[in-house]
Amino acid sequence: MAEIEIRLPKMGESVTEATITNWLKEVGDTVEMDEPLVEVATDKVDNELPSEAEGTLIKILFDKDDVAQVGDVIAIISIDGGAVASAPEKEVAAVTEVKSAEIVASSNNSISNGGESVSKNGPSGKFYSPLVRSIAEKEGVSMEQLESISGSGDKGRVTKKDILNFIENRGTVSTPIIQKTEIKKSNKKSATNAAIHKPSVPLMEGDEIVEMDRMRKIIAEHMVMSVQTSPHVTSYVEADVTNIVNWRNNIKNDFLAKEGQKITFTPIFMEAIVKAIKDFPGVNVSVDGDNIIMRKHINLGMATALPSGNLIVPVIKDADNFNLTGLTKQVNGLANKARNNKLTSDDISGGTYTVTNVGSFGNVMGTPIINQPQVAILALGAVRKVVAVIETPNGDTIGIRHKMFLSHSYDHRVVDGALGGMFVKRVADYLEQFDVNREI
Repeated sequence: MAEIEIRLPKMGESVTEATITNWLKEVGDTVEMDEPLVEVATDKVDNELPSEAEGTLIKILFDKDDVAQVGDVIAIISIDGGAVASAPEKEVAAVTEVKSAEIVASSNNSISNGGESVSKNGPSGKFYSPLVRSIAEKEGVSMEQLESISGSGDKGRVTKKDILNFIENRGTVSTPIIQKTEIKKSNKKSATNAAIHKPSVPLMEGDEIVEMDRMRKIIAEHMVMSVQTSPHVTSYVEADVTNIVNWRNNIKNDFLAKEGQKITFTPIFMEAIVKAIKDFPGVNVSVDGDNIIMRKHINLGMATALPSGNLIVPVIKDADNFNLTGLTKQVNGLANKARNNKLTSDDISGGTYTVTNVGSFGNVMGTPIINQPQVAILALGAVRKVVAVIETPNGDTIGIRHKMFLSHSYDHRVVDGALGGMFVKRVADYLEQFDVNREI
């Protein structure tokens, strides 16, 4: 019987594991090539994984809510009509669990052994993945303690990161697991976090409690981490974009007819930002300890609101390789995929600089939070008609101009005020110098 192993593929930069959220096929079902087989969730995005073979699904090796590592075999498909397993088999999952436990123990020099057995589901019904259970057993984390951990995963699931954070901060020294790696790196941060006490939140009559969804939890954690990691400074510049407004109004119908795309202000602003990054590459970097990583590629992230109200950041890879028409197609394509929940992990990974358009909500300016591990982010304010002083060869006059604020937040560890300020001023200069006679 010829069998094909379906493995969890690599799904983007830094993604090492995924939670099985739903099987779209059952054991015994016929599966077509590239037909959606399973839904998975990572800490970046939810995905449907297509089948890599045509045949009959004979084994499912991970149940719903199980966590699989990249490269794990999650299912087996028979391509010659072989016998179907009577029930989902867990041999590979069991091996994976053992290997995961061994990796955790060996990489952190564990000497603990024989901890309290932890069941798959706690008294509250909360699911615990094989990796989390093995860490809990090795570290002597009781079921009562495990139940007390506020999980950041889907439906409050406790992740590997959650339990490691719990072990790090509980103050026990009975076992040295994890101490030589992650805890050693973050002693100072732990001391700082220990001093921060979350306030109790009283409930009032008529209040309604709504649990954060998985993406909102990830966003919240990412934002808090960014503020704790980078000292944020924000510089503001006002730009006169009257030429851009007039030019776009004149060409937008012809552009739509010629390219089949609506041209918004966003790609025009993106073009100016790319030019400024080339002039000031110091904002297109990342920080790794005491090292500054100078990025070769200019990958522009564009913060995008989802229909759910959450936020995601698709990335235009190598944005400097596109002309204005190309940038327009990239912006429109990614925005459309975001609205229809079609973004892939590759679409949202690899960003080196982020742009957020607070003006789309009518906001004049904002103080954006850096999208780690980047070091800067630019907020675009609303384009407004304002009364302004206009300089002419015959003297100053007063007129109506289209203006907007640019708010540039940057990591003061590596971007000083001079660089951060000059960069955003250069963006404004490129916008104000836009050629009204430019052809499409």
